[in-house]
Amino acid sequence: MEKGVFILVVDDEPLLRDILIKILSKKGYQVETAVDGEEALEMLRQQKYQLLISDIKMPRLNGFELLKEVKQKYPEMGVIMMTAYGDSFSVKDSLLLGADEYITKPFKSFEINLIVERAYWRLLSTQKGVTAN
Repeated sequence: MEKGVFILVVDDEPLLRDILIKILSKKGYQVETAVDGEEALEMLRQQKYQLLISDIKMPRLNGFELLKEVKQKYPEMGVIMMTAYGDSFSVKDSLLLGADEYITKPFKSFEINLIVERAYWRLLSTQKGVTAN
């Protein structure tokens, strides 16, 4: 995977943020974290990220609200939504709001790696003038 891929992980659970940093950093991704949607939006104003991985249920600004903002302001960014509630409504709503992928918690490291890689390649395939080597 490309070393220049920046990922922002947004979750209010410190343990999950730490786990995702470890898993994704091993694959060569540059990973930063935010504790909620408000902090994520502030970070997005200061740094460019290719992918956003966000929990749905968070205080202040939840994942659905964050997804709407991101798709409006940063339409080129890939978004993966996470939920501990694998109900079909959360998944369906995420996809209808523009998420590229979703994953239910708990997940295994190979599952998140597969989802991130799939979202990244989908993102690359939609960018104009990009060719795979």
